[in-house]
Formats: sequence, structure tokens, C-alpha cells
Amino acid sequence: MRFATWETEGRVQAGVLSAAGLHALPDDRTVLDLVRAGLPAALEAGAAALSRPAVQVESVRLLPPLQAPTVRDFVAFEEHVEGVRKSIDGAAGVVPEWYQAPTFYFTNPYALIGAHDDVAVPPGSARFDFELEVAVVVGKDGASLTPEQAREHVFGYTVLNDWSARDLQAREMKVSLGPAKGKDSATTLGPWLVTADELEPYRDDDGFLALDLRVSVNGVQIGQDLLSNMGWPFEELIAYASRGTEVRAGDVLGSGTCGNGGCLAELWGVRGDAAPPPLRVGDVVEMTVEGIGTIRNRVVPGLDLPPVAPARPRPRARTRTP
Repeated sequence: MRFATWETEGRVQAGVLSAAGLHALPDDRTVLDLVRAGLPAALEAGAAALSRPAVQVESVRLLPPLQAPTVRDFVAFEEHVEGVRKSIDGAAGVVPEWYQAPTFYFTNPYALIGAHDDVAVPPGSARFDFELEVAVVVGKDGASLTPEQAREHVFGYTVLNDWSARDLQAREMKVSLGPAKGKDSATTLGPWLVTADELEPYRDDDGFLALDLRVSVNGVQIGQDLLSNMGWPFEELIAYASRGTEVRAGDVLGSGTCGNGGCLAELWGVRGDAAPPPLRVGDVVEMTVEGIGTIRNRVVPGLDLPPVAPARPRPRARTRTP
């Protein structure tokens, strides 16, 4: 089943997708409410909604499928790590620590945008980039889960575009903390939240989802990969996120950017120059993930803000001056 959230005539609604269109739930429940209720109850509510009248997808503004309480983004594709490290740090290869455990950072849940929303260039950035990912949505609370247990905690999947200001990110990463503002401006989620059962036919013999991922800019394909090229399956990402702590229903975990052109920075590192160039105002980025759907966002001008003040030299005094 495919759950969606949309806005029409100033009203936000949640519901389910069919061939006829979008069917709203008969009350004010959100997709997050359905996730927290559990997959069986959500499927029951979705089936009931299918008997209601449908609205055409083209007539509404699609919002992120759910308002995620937290968003973790992993870096699970070796090829992406290799290319981006070369682009940002100028160093070849992958650090040994990457292979030891799946690494993630927390990104901004307030910056989620819909499948067809415009995305503004972050203030001060001249090297704007996309990142093609798939996200898993946790379906129930858990702590210190094993990968086997974590599979029972998967509600479904959606497409994620982790928009990135590479110039801001490069500065931040030199402080060995971040990324922060380099990843803070926007994250596209959508177009819908596809329940886990729909994607089981794509699972390969190693337990990975072998979905085809593609991204284009202005109609020209830039990258293509298989989701099964992840270094860890989603169950292991959930287990690691819960290690010594907890995950909760509605949490979103990104796979990290795929390889083979899943972002521009990877190609810049591989090729040694900025080709294709950074995203410009007016560019349209389209991402399609097999079995899930397509998101499409247009780059628009961002805010023109004054530059950030640098740190002021300090004397490092240990006592106050009288």
C-alpha cells in the first residue's frame, strides 16, 4: 500500500494512493499516526479509505509522506564515499573506519519538502548538489535491536533527496564536526510511503533490495545504481541506530547516496573537475526509484543574507578584568 500526505485548498490530508488517485482517510489522522498504530492497523485504515472518492494527484500539492520526528542519514555506498572524499578532501580511497560500522548523522526534520516542491539555493552556496537515496521508515519502537528483530520494525520506504551545499560542507568537515549548514536547507521525501510488503519481491539472495535508482538534471540522466550496492541492508542500519539507545515509530533513516553518479560531488572527485557543473537556478532534478516512484524538484533562488562574521581573536584570559 502507498500512503501519502497532500495539501489542497489550504487543507492538509492523509490517505492512500490507488490507480484512481488519492483517497483521504475519513478523519484527521496523519500518516505518522498510522505508522505509530502499526502496519496491520495502517493497512486496515488504508483499505477502508479506498472506498472513498479519489482526487487526482495532479490537482494537489504533495507534501512529505510523514512529518518525521527524527531523520538520520547514513553513508552506506562505498562508491559514493570514495568519490566524494576525493572531491571534498582531495584524498583517494575510503578510510578504513567506514568499513567497521555504518556511519550516520542527524539531519533537519524541519527542512523536509514535498516531491514536487521548489528548493532554494542555501544562502552563500555556489556549489549546490543533489543526493539520490532511499529512506526506510521505522514502524515501531525498539532498543538495541538485532538485525533480525529490526526487519520486523520496518514500516516502509520512500525516496529521499539529501540536498547539499558542497562549499559549506567542505568548510564544516575541516572542523571534524558536521555536516551542518551544508545539509540543513532541504530534504525531499516522497512521493509516497510504500509499505515494506510491496518491495519484498525485489529482495535478493543476500537480503538486499535490488531496486533501480536513477537521477537526471533537465532531462539528462546523470546517475544510475542498484540499491543492493549498499554496504549494509536496512535492517542493519536500523539495528545500529538503535544500538545502546532506541528508535521510534516514524523515524526516517536514509541509505546514503548511491554510487555511479548519485550526486555531482562524486563525479567531480572521479573526473577531477566540476563536470557536470553545480546546480543552477532553474535546473530540474528528477529521481526515480523502482517500486517506489518519482520526485521532481526545481532549483530556485535562495535568500541573499549578509556574510557570517568570523571568530574574533580572544586573549584567553582566566580572570575578569576589574
